[in-house]
Amino acid sequence: MNDDLLNRKLTRKDFFKKTCLFCLGAGLFSYLENMAPRKAYPLGAGASFLHEAGFYKKIDEQTVQCGLCPRRCTLSEGQRGFCRVREAHGGKLYSMVHSRPCSIAIDPIEKKPFFHFLPGIAVFSIATAGCNYRCKYCQNWQISQSAPEEVEGYSLSAGEAAAQARGKGCPAIAYTYTEPVIFYEYMLDTAKEARANGIRNLCHTNGSFNPEPAENIAPYLDGANIDLKGFDRGFYTDVCAGFLDETLNTLKIFRKHNVWIEITNLVVPTLNDDMGAIRQMCGWIKDNLGPDVPLHFSRFHPQYKLTGLSPTPVATLEQAWQVARESGLNYVYIGNVPGHPAEHTYCPQCKENVIQRSGYTILSNNVIDGKCKFCQGRIAGVWH
Repeated sequence: MNDDLLNRKLTRKDFFKKTCLFCLGAGLFSYLENMAPRKAYPLGAGASFLHEAGFYKKIDEQTVQCGLCPRRCTLSEGQRGFCRVREAHGGKLYSMVHSRPCSIAIDPIEKKPFFHFLPGIAVFSIATAGCNYRCKYCQNWQISQSAPEEVEGYSLSAGEAAAQARGKGCPAIAYTYTEPVIFYEYMLDTAKEARANGIRNLCHTNGSFNPEPAENIAPYLDGANIDLKGFDRGFYTDVCAGFLDETLNTLKIFRKHNVWIEITNLVVPTLNDDMGAIRQMCGWIKDNLGPDVPLHFSRFHPQYKLTGLSPTPVATLEQAWQVARESGLNYVYIGNVPGHPAEHTYCPQCKENVIQRSGYTILSNNVIDGKCKFCQGRIAGVWH
């Protein structure tokens, strides 16, 4: 990729062409989203969705300890974990959200975002209520920061989810919107059903698995976009109530199992936009995952508890992009800035634009059999 990439400008004609195509694409996927049948359940009917959890141990006859995420919540009878969706009953731990999604949609895969995994396909997306983080800027806080009883939900078994994905012509299911770690059993059962039906499995996650659950689910995942929220433990603790080290470990586990990885870093002004930390993060990615892992720098917009901040300056995103390129990463993107030249994919060998995008819409794709059409150089990703 040429260093003058960020200086390239769109012509007026190209701008209107891309804008029109983007709007048409967004309309198509809104229509497809509304096709998915939704069956509401009455509030307070959570008992019918109880499903014994995996990865917990009994402390005594009335107390259990969850081992799914780094919090390792210890729960007595009737208590729920930090995630709001795992509850102790009779000396056992139960998930309250198995087969109980609160969001069902059909999205372009670029929305996840995946830029190097079957570009242009539609993915069947599901999520449940709850999260094991408390990110102050969460864009889906209405469902991620709620208990299952507090949001409208739907009855959809793992087998039904796989059947709907296949029926709607979606080659992949995405576990997304909230945190898939907390609906682990539902994700795993659905992934198994999907795999049996020739459907790929993708997740967008904060990566806060404990090692054993990560090792257990990795063979059923084809791709994972992991939010690497920053490279500072203080930021993780103060802004996200999260875990940096465990996220880095999950990245290494998924890489070991040949899960296709992409990374998203939401750049929040004054909180995680230090270029020294970003340089450290990029160096860690290259050294531990390799130079071909795509890195998406996403623009922050004020929401939830951080409405007092301004949107990320585009210049800050461009500076982060430059740092990542200087660190040796081959595929670096700027997100949430439609029309920016850094949302395209460029061949690392000949620097040609091989995938041209506008928002979530693919305008052109010159990757053929995993290679650049212009120089035959390899483009990392999943293309078939």
